[in-house]
Amino acid sequence: MSEIAANLARVRDRMGEAALRAGRRPEDVRLVAVSKTFPIEAVREAYDAGQREFGENKVQEALQKIDLQADMRIGWHLIGHLQSNKARKAAARMDWIHAIDSVELLRRVDEAATAAGRSVNVLVQVDLALEATKHGAPVEAVPDILAAARGLEGARLAGLMLLPPLVEQAEDARPWFRQLRALRDRWVEDGTPAGQLRELSMGMSHDFEVAIEEGATMVRVGSAIFGARFYGPPAVKGSQTP
Repeated sequence: MSEIAANLARVRDRMGEAALRAGRRPEDVRLVAVSKTFPIEAVREAYDAGQREFGENKVQEALQKIDLQADMRIGWHLIGHLQSNKARKAAARMDWIHAIDSVELLRRVDEAATAAGRSVNVLVQVDLALEATKHGAPVEAVPDILAAARGLEGARLAGLMLLPPLVEQAEDARPWFRQLRALRDRWVEDGTPAGQLRELSMGMSHDFEVAIEEGATMVRVGSAIFGARFYGPPAVKGSQTP
């Protein structure tokens, strides 16, 4: 078993245990393996170990990897900030976009996906931390985005995404995850169809177990699977870095 395969097995075990602690079914939580900065060879190792969903932060790197994996059936998630001028490229190739933060961006993605003859699942990134280094829609702006999602053709609203403040202890992230779940429940009560808010994308390598305990349906795990990131030039043939 390769190191990546062993890491994947450990992460899946931890996910399952966290789900059971919360009285949930392990199969109700999806793992998005965050492959940003790692070469396509690492993606292939994870794929060979059974992983089918991968996340990238940047459109360009994601598209390069998509072009290199034509023989693999992968669901690609764009989890980083999406600039409006890259919405067309993202909507034409990605399966999931996690970082919708405005009505304008939502409409651009919808128009691009429709023009490409496909549909893309989208999540609204909710900005709870209000940190200058993070993106997302402020809480008061989210209802307008949810309303705008009704009746769109190419963009399919599927839920919410959160990037909480970086904390030293995983337990310290719990209030942020709990707050997003509560907001989701409130917006459903206010009339947003439950199916459009079924997904909660929250939790990363250092806190995904807490996120699952608080209702995450998707966790975005990178370093716990692939190891520490190297941000220098590609080291392996076929590698793609931002």
